[in-house]
Amino acid sequence: MQQLASVRPLTYREGKADGLTAYAVRNGPLAFDVLADKGLDIGDFSYRGVGFNFLSKPGLIGRTAYDTHGAEAQRSIMGGMLFTAGYENICAPCTLDGKDYPMHGRIRTTPAEHRSADAFWDGDDYVMRVSGEIREAELFGENLVLRRSIETRLGERIVRIVDEVENQAFRPEPLMLLYHFNVGHPLLSEAARLVLPALDTRPRDETSRPHLDDWASVAAPSENEPEYVFLHELAADAAGNTFAALVNPELKLGVRLDFNRKALPYFMQWKSMAAGDYAMGLEPANSSVYGRPHHVSAGALHMLPPQAKETFELTITVLDGDEDIDRVQNEARRLSRR
Repeated sequence: MQQLASVRPLTYREGKADGLTAYAVRNGPLAFDVLADKGLDIGDFSYRGVGFNFLSKPGLIGRTAYDTHGAEAQRSIMGGMLFTAGYENICAPCTLDGKDYPMHGRIRTTPAEHRSADAFWDGDDYVMRVSGEIREAELFGENLVLRRSIETRLGERIVRIVDEVENQAFRPEPLMLLYHFNVGHPLLSEAARLVLPALDTRPRDETSRPHLDDWASVAAPSENEPEYVFLHELAADAAGNTFAALVNPELKLGVRLDFNRKALPYFMQWKSMAAGDYAMGLEPANSSVYGRPHHVSAGALHMLPPQAKETFELTITVLDGDEDIDRVQNEARRLSRR
């Protein structure tokens, strides 16, 4: 079976990645790496040898569990197909009441514990699964535990992520959570397009405003181009299910991200067309891109009661061929007309 599908532990042995542990998951033509020392986030992600993910200039970085000081996070954010942001803050760093809250929080740098990796038969399905716990805690402070499971099945082009967050403290705790999915070259090119069932779109700032009408298109890389961020209100079905997709008709490939708006009501788009920083971020979240100060001032900080749990489920699907691309575009049009 390992000729077709496998989960193998690995350790990187050079440079800033030295000592970084991960699991290499191979499901036929689908391949991805789960970074055990980075909150079980997903690094490299490819299909039939075509790279889907963005990797930032700092590259892979090993066990820097507390490399989260303010904007210094930009020296350790690797991108990858997914990094998880939270829990005290998402997006820009801030200081409130004398306490510093780092950019995108601390969970993305926290190594997983109680790790498990397996490949096994479940009836007629051959399953590859990686799971573990990621704890964010402070003396006299919070005690939040994320239990994450990442699963794929032989013959499918699907990766399922199930996260359960539990507040193991004895007081309500803020739970800000953003899933930062990052698409890069070669899937990302001027032939690509972002597909959303968008009902409304707003720019994050004045830098983004002149580019509002072009949010779905992808330009060629341009030297020193600033980043643009857009806030989308997405249509959903009766159960709250919605999606975002990036398609490349030239390659006849794409990637689709499914999630539920009831759990993750916010969706942000990060668009970086800069040469050397060429990326498109798809960002479902339970909090706004404006971060902790915005929610504190509005009295709307999402809180998790003591001993309570919340579950978040996301699905990554590889789109292969014109039919898949047409289907996702038609679905976005149907949803947005509901």
